[in-house]
Amino acid sequence: MIQLILGGARSGKSRYAEQLAIATQKSVVYIATATASDAEMAERIAHHQQQRSADWQLRECSLDLIDAITEESQKDQTILVDCLTLWLNNQLFHFPNQNFANLFDALIKSIESRKADIIFVANEVGLGIIPLGEISRTFVDEAGRLNQRLAQVADQVFFIAAGLPLPLKGGSPSVL
Repeated sequence: MIQLILGGARSGKSRYAEQLAIATQKSVVYIATATASDAEMAERIAHHQQQRSADWQLRECSLDLIDAITEESQKDQTILVDCLTLWLNNQLFHFPNQNFANLFDALIKSIESRKADIIFVANEVGLGIIPLGEISRTFVDEAGRLNQRLAQVADQVFFIAAGLPLPLKGGSPSVL
């Protein structure tokens, strides 16, 4: 099963994704995409580390997410990717002129023949005002395209608001 968990900052999407991972009763590989670029981000990472189960395997993949998913998805386990939006940010920062459509195609291809359940967490960044500056608009546009691509292939999609899962595709929430 492929699940996509969308929401705003501090909406509870990571907590919900972690509950979904636990509910699978499989071993969990947590793929973290964040990098501690400043003290505030280091605090966010530490908070997420404290929330995670200690018996989960951790893979840190700020850029090489597709390779990690390709490798890990061949095992009967659960993969929790937190977060696609930070991965996209890293890609945009390191490779601003790449073809993002090709990158998203490669991500989708990496999950096509899988044994693992995969839970993706992503920010919904398109609900606010149009940002100033070309790079910010590019980020919002590509994040929207990435979320749309994954939502098309996901079995379930949930939007998290105030810690509550709102089903967008594939049924009702399985955990609260």
